[in-house]
Amino acid sequence: MSRTTRVAAIDCGTNSIRLLIADLDPETGELTDLDRRMEIVRLGQGVDRTGRLAPEALERTFAACRDYAKAIRERGVPTERLRFVATSASRDAENRDDFVRGVVDILGVEPEVITGDQEAEFSFTGATKELTGRADLERPFLVVDIGGGSTEFVVGDTSVRAARSVDVGCVRMTERHLTHDGEITETPTPDQIRAIRDDIAAALDEAAQTVPLTEARTLVGLAGTVTTLAAIALDLDSYDSAAIHHSRLSYARAREITGRLLSATHEARAAIPVMHPGRVDVINAGALVLLAVMERIGAEEVVVSEHDILDGIAFKVADDAQRAGEDG
Repeated sequence: MSRTTRVAAIDCGTNSIRLLIADLDPETGELTDLDRRMEIVRLGQGVDRTGRLAPEALERTFAACRDYAKAIRERGVPTERLRFVATSASRDAENRDDFVRGVVDILGVEPEVITGDQEAEFSFTGATKELTGRADLERPFLVVDIGGGSTEFVVGDTSVRAARSVDVGCVRMTERHLTHDGEITETPTPDQIRAIRDDIAAALDEAAQTVPLTEARTLVGLAGTVTTLAAIALDLDSYDSAAIHHSRLSYARAREITGRLLSATHEARAAIPVMHPGRVDVINAGALVLLAVMERIGAEEVVVSEHDILDGIAFKVADDAQRAGEDG
């Protein structure tokens, strides 16, 4: 009988920090979730403007890390099988050393501030490992991971062919274009929407220099913006990962929902049953990113995945652990 390998992965992005504790079966290559959770800590609060991580954002993040450390200990995951990956906000911040020291003190591991290309590769692995054998999905895949600070684009079949990270995330676009006198605009104006669209179009031009976007035959969408839009499209009364995972969101439905969100008040968006409180202010910008991507490549639908960079990190930790065991 094969022995499973227990691992833990933490993905700390601009908007959220997430934990996955899972067992990998070496024979089937499948991950079994033991604990999957998310906290919206808005680590990237103000980074685009100040270039620094705000003290209150750091404390929110460290509080979540303390909860995660407890869960990791309770599940018996050794430190050498924990990997902490930090993405856009901590790449950009002048005071990232404060962030690193805090994480080491709490979790005993140093956060690995990965490049945008590494981020894209992890996302691709996590999102497509279950899809590669699907006869109903044409390849190559275009995986789009809409984060808080950046969006990753990666094209591949069973492995990555090309990847690019560009600085258009839902938090960054919100703070750059949907604020007035330091406050987030409740209902975006046409000029604000136009400014976001212009930034996204420029970013897509940049991504297309590296990634053959229009060669993709199946669009796979990741992260909270996409899963929230899918949950709204499914008319769910509460967030249901199983129902959302591998559902398909049509362009027509995405456009209709985006229009409704853009014209809604903060209160109306917050009242949507599947809307996480930390996503109310940034969903508009994220939805505009997804819509622009679908328009650029002519996608009639997006396949929604709940598995993403977090799963890709966990697969890599388990693979490294198994290789170490074989070498030993």
